[in-house]
Amino acid sequence: MKAFAACHVHSNWSYDGSWTIEQLAAEFATRGYNVLLMTEHDRGFSQAKLDDYCAACRRASSPGMLVVPGIEYSDGSNTVHILTWGNIPFLGEAMPTSAILEEVNRAQGVSVFAHPRRRNAWRQFDPSWSEKLLGVEVWNRKTDGWRPSDKGAALVGTSVPFVSLDFHERNQFFPLTMVLELEGEISERSVIQCLRARRCHPTAFGITVTDRVCNMATRALALPELARRTGSWVFRKLNHGSIAKVANRGCA
Repeated sequence: MKAFAACHVHSNWSYDGSWTIEQLAAEFATRGYNVLLMTEHDRGFSQAKLDDYCAACRRASSPGMLVVPGIEYSDGSNTVHILTWGNIPFLGEAMPTSAILEEVNRAQGVSVFAHPRRRNAWRQFDPSWSEKLLGVEVWNRKTDGWRPSDKGAALVGTSVPFVSLDFHERNQFFPLTMVLELEGEISERSVIQCLRARRCHPTAFGITVTDRVCNMATRALALPELARRTGSWVFRKLNHGSIAKVANRGCA
């Protein structure tokens, strides 16, 4: 059975998320997805909170939408981030990346190297991690914008290329999908088994993302992405100026 997954999604269980899990499940269902691969930040989590969070994901799931709980772990410098899914106990905050990968692998979970371009995390990539990684993000909507990463593809090696939203807010909706080839019906167990067996592939705008597609998209979308970033910068500056004026009037 084929399933369409939105990868790297944050809810208000993360310190920087605002959407509830129920809101996310409903909205992504209208966009053609039937699996949410959630990834809440490790900051502020504990085993008790993880247990409650997993229960909340089960409650938000429905026959048309499976919500899979996951944790995004960061190292001590908050540079390297690892996305994890599976029946894994909470591993703690600021864990060394090698220790995270070892524990996830021991628990028969799956892990993905997130947004290589953020804080130049790609520079810290250790080739020895590859044997324990399922995948590497080659396109992260939040970090990379409207075109693929110029660093992720070089790190993939024998791993699976992943496309992810890193969703926190509405402007990060984008047609990036991980297509899963499941054995049997959609369930958390079948999704994890599918990922571990690497029966999955990335698509953008409905097109399978290969090295060639990444290269073409990087070139073709360079100008639109530059325009998007410039427009976003101008908007933030203007908005910041408006807020400052209001604040100054209030102090006058």
